[in-house]
Amino acid sequence: MISANLGNSVRRLREASKLSLRVLAERTGFSPSFLSQVENGQASPSISSMERIAEALGVTLGEFFQTAGARRSPVVRRGARATLNSGWSKARIEALGADGQEGRLEPVVVTLEPGGTSASRPHTSRREEFALVLEGSVVLTLDQEEQVLGPDDAVTIRPGTPRLWQNRSEEPARILLVSAR
Repeated sequence: MISANLGNSVRRLREASKLSLRVLAERTGFSPSFLSQVENGQASPSISSMERIAEALGVTLGEFFQTAGARRSPVVRRGARATLNSGWSKARIEALGADGQEGRLEPVVVTLEPGGTSASRPHTSRREEFALVLEGSVVLTLDQEEQVLGPDDAVTIRPGTPRLWQNRSEEPARILLVSAR
């Protein structure tokens, strides 16, 4: 797997948008100091924090994986997936879509380690999402209602619905997550 550098991606996308750290901070609700730490690899944001940064930059979470101007085959081999790690969330996110490929769907595989969580509290997304649990067990909180999902359980999450993913088990959980752009 190819490890993507979240900090470099945030900086590249912020600079391409001609935004200062201060303006990005205003859009995300984070401090300029925190965003600077993310860009310099000194802070590991949660999955929901990554989503807030992406939204403020006008991009999708998957675009953090992209390298400027890259065009590759639509086939993404298992060993060639770009990955991002979130120490805070105890999660690894693997890109299933090829760099530079335009499309309406953004597929990723999220591996939540035991004790892993997408955020400290439920958060919303402006995008519709579909999820399929591949391995393990997760607790999904939707609109304050907890659902325990196991292998082959699926859910469609409408835009604006508060959601929180948690792995309360002793084993890693893998989730296929597809967002609509």
